[in-house]
Amino acid sequence: MATFAEKTAALRTLLARPGSFVSAHPWDVGTTRVLTSLGFEALGTASSGLAFQRGRKDAENGVGRDEMLAWAGGIAHATHLPVTADLENGFGDSPEDCARTIREASAAGLCGGSIEDATGEGHTLYDIAFAAQRIKAAAAAAHALSVPFVVVARADGFLHGHRDVNDAITRAKAYADAGADMIFVPGLPDIDSIRSVCAAVTKPVTVLVGRGNAYNMKDLTAAGAKEIGLGSTLFRAAWGTLFSAAKEVQEKGTFTFEAASVPYETINGMMVGKK
Repeated sequence: MATFAEKTAALRTLLARPGSFVSAHPWDVGTTRVLTSLGFEALGTASSGLAFQRGRKDAENGVGRDEMLAWAGGIAHATHLPVTADLENGFGDSPEDCARTIREASAAGLCGGSIEDATGEGHTLYDIAFAAQRIKAAAAAAHALSVPFVVVARADGFLHGHRDVNDAITRAKAYADAGADMIFVPGLPDIDSIRSVCAAVTKPVTVLVGRGNAYNMKDLTAAGAKEIGLGSTLFRAAWGTLFSAAKEVQEKGTFTFEAASVPYETINGMMVGKK
């Protein structure tokens, strides 16, 4: 197993090298071991992975800092790969809330994490200047650690009804100037807007795939994306198989879905023995 410093160095190497890389998002230790075995170079977490696993709605402040970091830290300790986490809005409005979350995320074994620029309840966007103060505090905390943490600043307007590329770029620039190591603008509507954001900032940009977009690696790399995050896509694809299988059983009384399943021995071989 790689040391924490080695994992973080691996993440920074991925960010510095030419081209893009894919970050897969497991939702528990088992899927972490599977995705690690399948050859991904980095992993991440999506808040929905924990919320749905616990039977809760996502994005409604249903998970606190301690619970999130215990879950994400368990994922981080189950792999030799660098793991970054969805840290929501830093679990509080104040800059110190963000700084505390960064310090505790690092202590949990995470190499990086994203901070949103909207409130946890109501999803109201913070004023740009205040949002930048939050990122500045997070970055100061991250870069003061013995193993510097990678701070990903999110501009979440497109997720909350503010579908303005120029505003997203203004926010992205402010967060980059405040010390963010990466920029994330989820929900961008097309490849042109992705290209515009990537061209406007000097920091690496992460792009979320899924939710109906038809991007491919070639197009996203050409647009300037550094990290391509799968977010909840793998989780929802797995649930899609579950829905289809359940529907077949209930409506047809057949079990042909099993033919497309992964053999038990394959999955079992990716797990670890008794500790």
